[in-house]
Formats: sequence, C-alpha cells, structure tokens
Amino acid sequence: MRRGHFSPDDLPAWSVLNDVAFVNVKVADIKGRGYGLVAERDLVAKDDDTESPTLLTIPKDIILSVKHVEQYAKENKSFRQLLDAVGHQSTRGSILLFLLTQQVLASPDYEGGLGPSTPWTQYFSILPTQVPIPTMWTELELSRLKNTSLESAVSAKLTVLTREFDDLRASLSELAYWNDLLTIDEAITIRDWILLDALFRSRSLELPKSGESMVPGLDLVNHSSKATAYYDENDKGKAVLHLREGCSVARGDEITIDYGRDKSPAEMLFSYGFIDIDSTTRSLTLPLEPLDDDPLAKPKLAVFGKPPKLQITEGESGVARWNGDFVYLMCLNEEDGLDFKVVQETNGSNHLKMFWQDSDITNPSDTFKSIIQGHELYPIFELRALTVVLIITSHQLEELVAGQENNVTPGSVRPEIWQAATQLRLIETSILERSIKAFEDQVSPNPGVLGVLGIHNTINPVLQQSTITLYEFFSSMECY
Repeated sequence: MRRGHFSPDDLPAWSVLNDVAFVNVKVADIKGRGYGLVAERDLVAKDDDTESPTLLTIPKDIILSVKHVEQYAKENKSFRQLLDAVGHQSTRGSILLFLLTQQVLASPDYEGGLGPSTPWTQYFSILPTQVPIPTMWTELELSRLKNTSLESAVSAKLTVLTREFDDLRASLSELAYWNDLLTIDEAITIRDWILLDALFRSRSLELPKSGESMVPGLDLVNHSSKATAYYDENDKGKAVLHLREGCSVARGDEITIDYGRDKSPAEMLFSYGFIDIDSTTRSLTLPLEPLDDDPLAKPKLAVFGKPPKLQITEGESGVARWNGDFVYLMCLNEEDGLDFKVVQETNGSNHLKMFWQDSDITNPSDTFKSIIQGHELYPIFELRALTVVLIITSHQLEELVAGQENNVTPGSVRPEIWQAATQLRLIETSILERSIKAFEDQVSPNPGVLGVLGIHNTINPVLQQSTITLYEFFSSMECY
C-alpha cells in the first residue's frame, strides 16, 4: 500500500491546527542527522532561573499513549474490532496497531471503511519510510554484525516480528477489510510491520504520567550526550520541552535531548541506528547458555524464567565488572546444595521448584549471588563463576575478531551502516580485551583464594578446553 506524503513544510500549519506550539525554535533538515530542532534566536537558561524556557508544547490529546489508543477505540468501531481481535497485548502492540490504521488512512489507495482521519493520520505521512536500525538492514549489511553482541539480538527480534505478523494475519482473518489487506491483496506486508516497530522503537519515549508514548514534534528532536534540553509533562498533561538550566544555544544551533546516557553502544545502534561517539558508557550484553554437560540445565532455565544474559561493563576508571545472576546458577550442582522438585499444589497442579540448602528459592526476593554468599564454600562458587565469565568473554573476543574476515567491502553497504557496524566492533573488541585482562588477573594465583584451595595449576588448562569439561571441573572444586 502506497504511503501518504506530508512535507515538513506543511508542519507549521498542522501544528497550528493541533495546538502544537514551537517557541523560538523550528524544524530544520540537519546535515547527516535528518530533521531536528534548531533555535530561531539566541536562547539562555540561567542556573538560578525559577522556570527553564519552554521550547515546545504538545497537547495531551495527541500524545500517542496506551490511553490515547483506548480512547480512539471507544470512538472508532472499526479500530475497536481490530484491537479486540488481536487482544490488547501490550502498550507497544496497541500503538503499532494504531500506527497501522493511520498508515492505511493516510494512503492514497484508501477507499474508506475505517472511519475518519485523525491528527496522527497526516503526521504519520511525515515519518520516514526507512529507519537505519538493524532490523531494517539488508542481509549483506547485517553480515557486518557477525559475532558482535547484536547479531543474536537482531536475529531474535526479526524472528519475533515475523511471528507477530503471522499471528496478526491469523487473528484478523475474520475481519474482511483487514483480511483483504494482509492476506488476499498483500497490500500490507511483513516489511510494513518491521517499519512500524522501527518507528516506535526509535521515536517512543517515557513520559512521567503517560508512560511509554510517541509525541509528534518532540520525536523530531535529536540526541546528544551533552543535551541542551529535556522533556516533561505539565499539570495539564501536556508534553513540554524545556531548555536545560545553565545551557545556552546560539541562533541556528541544534536543540538536543538525551536518549539515555546509560545505554550501551549496541543498545543505541539497535534502537536508534547510530552510536554516540561522545558517550562514556562502555558495556556489552551476551546471551548465556547452560554448560553442555550439566544434567540440571533444563530445570535451571525453566525456573530462571527469562533469557539469561551476561553484562560486561567498563567503568570510567577502566575497571571491568560483570553482572549475570544465571552465571552462579550455571556453576552449582546437587552436591553443593542445589535441588529441583516437582511440587503438587492442593488444586492438583504441578510446579517445578528450586531449592538451595533445602530452602525454596523458586521466586527469590534477592539475587542468587546474595543467597549463596553465606555458604562456607562461597569463595569456590565465586571462582567457578569468574572462570565461566573468563571463558565466555575469551570465546566472544575470538569470534569477534574472526568475524571481521569476510568478503563484504565498504562500497557494498550504505556508508553510515558500514561506519556504525565498524564502530561497534571496535568498541566491543576494546571492552573485551580490557575485561579479559582484568578477569585473568582475578583468576591468577593469590593467597586469598587459589593458593589456599591449591587448585591454581588446574585453571589454565581448563580455560583452553571446551566448556564440555567445565561441569566436571566444578564438581571437583567443592571440598578443598
């Protein structure tokens, strides 16, 4: 289905009609950054100002939140049928259905049947048809992510999006209008669904009162880790953009906000399509799997209840840290005091329970590390965990370096994507190299742990072997 076209030149008129107020700022095409907000005159917010200057105000009734979607469903019977058929699954899911409806309403091919247009119908037409996030990259471009922390994340996301679209088509098979669009005419395809997800992820933000939302006008403001503005909601429910205290912006300079200073380079690329080279956040997240020969692998995963991950963080001081509660679970066995039982409830249902030293920890209120810290063998458990982390990070670095050796050349992919993927590889290589050195120093012989345990001579050979031998190795580390 063809997209409607709404020029940014028409945005001032649209803003007046919908009470969106740009104050001393305007939308402009910024080289290399797309559309953004620039100052129309010199702006200053002093440190002692009681109220920072307002730059943009968006009325409550066009903030696209879950409440907005619910209200629209009350006013539009066709949309309510669509929403009910799919099942009100999540804020994201509801907003994507709303955007899908606006896409149809805004299309030149639309012939009626879904109700009247909304302010979002016209605004949707200004949104880009391409978003430079990895889920919209070509296969060749995706190969540049080989063995980075993003490779599995993007693959998993595309699998989820495909399943969502297939479920959407199945759910709407009884609604003739939507069934024709999705199945018979194929006017809406999986590529449309991927685009809607990309628009939501790259433009949604968390408002204090409305929660996760899309805000027209505010979504045009670009990112900077040295942001000059911030957004909020006032007592009337309006979204507002303020100049930060102590900031000054010269006429013609760009107004920016912070998309999330704690987001890793991979997260920024995954959600927004770029890496902030000025960010000081250096971290990466890797998926975890139980040890291959662990007889408790399946129950551990089942009780843990979510995809296990390992986060490696390099602080501003250069000190590497790791965080991943499942790592401790990977390293423990029945001889240590870990046990699983199928418990039958009074209503006849069966549930898998996890026990540590005979205490039920199926739904712990604390981290698993905290639970086992009081055990007399905790130093050994900590050593096991660190050994696993060192092996995983070492393997990841080897794979990352090997992944650079492919036949993809700079001219075969878009320059901005080549640059972003290259930046990610360089950053993650640096983090891994420094982290491995730090973890090796912690595993090396010292009187406090390995010297007392008398096992330091066995560590290095294990690190050179497959994880298939690790579970047996850990079982031998329990009685020193």
